[in-house]
Amino acid sequence: APRPPSTGAPRMSDSPETLIPAGDPRVTETPVTETTVVVRSSELDSFGHVNHAVFLNYFEHARFEALEAAGFSWSVLEERGWGIFVVRIEVDYLAEARRGDHLVVRTHAESFRRTSMLLVQSMTRREADGGTTVVSEARVTAVWVGPGRRPMRVPDEVRKGLTTPRLHP
Repeated sequence: APRPPSTGAPRMSDSPETLIPAGDPRVTETPVTETTVVVRSSELDSFGHVNHAVFLNYFEHARFEALEAAGFSWSVLEERGWGIFVVRIEVDYLAEARRGDHLVVRTHAESFRRTSMLLVQSMTRREADGGTTVVSEARVTAVWVGPGRRPMRVPDEVRKGLTTPRLHP
C-alpha cells in the first residue's frame, strides 16, 4: 500500500531547471527535516505525560522522514537490501509532553564515519505565547547495513542526500 505524503520538510527539485540564487536565505547549510507529531492519549503514562519510551518512537519516525526527504524511502531501502541499525542513542528529556501537544522533531546528519552516521534530533513544542520549548534532544549513532545484514560503507548517495543544502519556503 502506498505511504501517505511525508510530513517532512519540502524537498528541493532535482531537475536542472531549478536555479537557486547564491545567498538565498531559504537554503539551509545543513539540511534539517521537520516532522510534526501530535501526542495521543494512548502514549501517556500513569503520570499523564508522554512515557519516556514513546519519545524513541517519535525520534525513529522522524529519522525515517529525514531519509525519505533525502530520497531514501522504505521501498528504496528494501530494493537495495539496505538497513539502518541504531547502535547508540542518547536522549535528554527536558520538559514533559501531554495529550494534544504538537511536537516538531528536527533531524539532521551531523557526521559520518565509514559504516556509521550520527544523527542529531531536537523535539520542540510551540507554546500559546508563540514561544517554543525544547522537550527532548537525541544523538543517534546508526550503522548502515547491506545484504546479509552486515555493516557496509555508508553509500555516497546517502551522504550526499543527507548533507546537500535544501530549499525551504
